[in-house]
Formats: sequence, structure tokens, C-alpha cells
Amino acid sequence: MQDLKLRTKNFAVECWRLCKQIPKSREFDAWVRQLIRCSSSVGANYRASQRAKSTADFIYKL
Repeated sequence: MQDLKLRTKNFAVECWRLCKQIPKSREFDAWVRQLIRCSSSVGANYRASQRAKSTADFIYKL
């Protein structure tokens, strides 16, 4: 499972790098902020699921 933890982190970092390349304008601002939030939440949700106390808790968190 260490591989998935590393992959989710790399996914968030690559999304941040992509967002840095998008022109800074009012039109793209909301899209960039949303992409940063959702890309980092993937890893956070996965890490939370690994701390589950039961199978039902794991499914709920994942």
C-alpha cells in the first residue's frame, strides 16, 4: 500500500505543477483552486482510510 500513498502524493504535486502553468486570470482562478483542492484530497482520503478501525469505517472513509 506504500505505492498508492506515493502515487497519490505525486498526483497532487503534478496537479500543482500544472496549475502553475495555467495563466493567472479571473476566468481560470476558480478552476485552479478547485483542482488543487480535489487533487490533494485524494491522498488525504486514502490516508484516512488506512487508519480505519473496522471494514465499515474503511469503506466510509474511502
